[in-house]
Amino acid sequence: MKKYLLLFLPLLLSACYQTECNCNDFKTGKFESEVLINGVTQRTVSVRTDSLVIETYKGKTDTATIRWVSDCEYVLRQIHPKTMAEQKAISIKILTTSQNSYTFEFGLVGDDARQKGTAHRIE
Repeated sequence: MKKYLLLFLPLLLSACYQTECNCNDFKTGKFESEVLINGVTQRTVSVRTDSLVIETYKGKTDTATIRWVSDCEYVLRQIHPKTMAEQKAISIKILTTSQNSYTFEFGLVGDDARQKGTAHRIE
């Protein structure tokens, strides 16, 4: 019986652990995001307001509308898409937060393929 109790105790303690997620702290501001794509770290700088996101990636700036689905999940849609791929909305979910950064996962709306990244507040 003691063996079962010793096996059950770590499971019980790990079930009580919850990661911190203060998503409201990251709804607006200026951020630098890092995503690992094909072994290369890609960086994007974005300025997020209540209704818009202005992103700069590899010297190219795009503007998208932002719609918050919940406190920790939002959808981006480019305002002036130039291709069919740019017309597709992107879903982003904040997974964990710390004082000045958060981890997130993202992918096309309706697509099961997701990638993870980290964003740091820069202002």
